[in-house]
Amino acid sequence: MSSTEGSAAARARRGRRPGQNDTRQLILDAARARFASDGFAGATIRKIAADAGVDAALVMQFFKSKDELFGTVMSVPPAALARMTDVWSGPQDDIGRRVAHTFLDVFENDPHASEPLLAMLRGAIAHERAAAQLRDFIEARLLIGAAGRLRDDQQTRLRVGVASAMLVGIIVARSVVRVPTVADASFDSVVATAANALQALLTS
Repeated sequence: MSSTEGSAAARARRGRRPGQNDTRQLILDAARARFASDGFAGATIRKIAADAGVDAALVMQFFKSKDELFGTVMSVPPAALARMTDVWSGPQDDIGRRVAHTFLDVFENDPHASEPLLAMLRGAIAHERAAAQLRDFIEARLLIGAAGRLRDDQQTRLRVGVASAMLVGIIVARSVVRVPTVADASFDSVVATAANALQALLTS
């Protein structure tokens, strides 16, 4: 068999399966399993495509990015994902307040986004894999936004990781285990209190 014929055969084996809905569901099933096993950061489009038996390019035809694929798997609206990533737009001297306000607002005041995210959060309390997945998810939102604004080095990743853990802790305290001092405080007071610490972590 010539190399051209071999390539054509490979494309036929891995190309679009009959029925777009069936193919889309195969990708979603593969993505759900891969996110669960590897976490958000470890699950790549290439791995998900291989699990589904399709080309990575085909995955991108259905879902424009890993963010959009994750949002579909978790039933998180694309607008909520965009809000968390786009929080970096604006003056750097206000980034701490914007991060605190946006992330907490998505979890507390956007029911379409918060229901699947809080389900993940409750699972994180009992299962370390779910906890790691949630931390990966929040950290990825911050790292995507920080690209080009902060140096890409280990220290920056550590600071973003600490900021992510801080946000997870606040959300857990307010929405899951309900630590009285934090849960009973007003939304604005928690944002204001967290803002200074996040500002120090997320600026050069």
